[in-house]
Parts: sequence; C-alpha cells; structure tokens
Amino acid sequence: MAWDLIFWVVCFFINIALLASSFYQLLSLSDLEADHLNPFEASTRINSIVLPEFLLQGFLCISFLLTWHWFMFLFTLPIAAYHLMLYLNRKHLLDVTEIFRDLNTEKKYRFIKLALYLLLFTVVLFRLLSASIFFFFAWKFEELDIRTSLFY
Repeated sequence: MAWDLIFWVVCFFINIALLASSFYQLLSLSDLEADHLNPFEASTRINSIVLPEFLLQGFLCISFLLTWHWFMFLFTLPIAAYHLMLYLNRKHLLDVTEIFRDLNTEKKYRFIKLALYLLLFTVVLFRLLSASIFFFFAWKFEELDIRTSLFY
C-alpha cells in the first residue's frame, strides 16, 4: 500500500512540473506579444524546456500504463501521442523567424495543454489524497487487530 502512495506523490510532483512548464511557456508567449521579449529570447526560453516537458509527459503516460491505471493512461495518451508526433515531424521547436505568425496558434495550444494539465492535477490530487487516507487508516486499523499484534 505504501508503493501506491509513493507513486501518487511522484505523479503529483511530475504534474506540478508539467503545469509550471506549460505556464512558463504561455507567459513567455504573452511577454512576446506585449513586446517585453524579443523573438530570439522567447523562442530560446520555450525551446529549452520543450524536450524535458515531452519526456516527463511520456514518462507519466508510461508509468500509468505499467501500474495498470487505465483511466489515467487513456487520459494522458492523446497528449503524449501528439507530443510524439510533433517530435517525429520536427515541429516541436519554435522558429525565431516565424514566431509572430504562429503566435496565436501556439498560445491556444499552450492554453489547451494548461487546461489538460489542470484537469490531470485535480485527478492526481484526488488519487493522492485517497491513497494517503487509505494508507494511514489501514495502518491504524492494523494496530488494533489482535491477530497481527500476536505474531509480530
């Protein structure tokens, strides 16, 4: 039972990292639109965290598959498949010369990712709380069981 709690704590922190990454990308695009950043700085900032975000999302999806959390796996599969498609078509990095032309579509894409990560955050938080409540209450009830206290 402790492994389930540890798994959800790891998923919680990975999800926080994904949320922060998506929010940072959206903030950089908004700063570019408001002319607080130049295109080179914005694309460098965003491109430096795209690949770690893709790897974290892929790891999260694979870990849900390997731990048999089917609903969570099916929830994260479309975005992981989309990330894989972007990476294989070499469209995952922002181009400095075309960033203003693709600014609205990139912002919409980041907003959708942020909404999906927030929804995933609520589900992971619920599962983390339920696993921790189950772990701690099951542990307290095991102390009250006379059969386990005689043998240990």
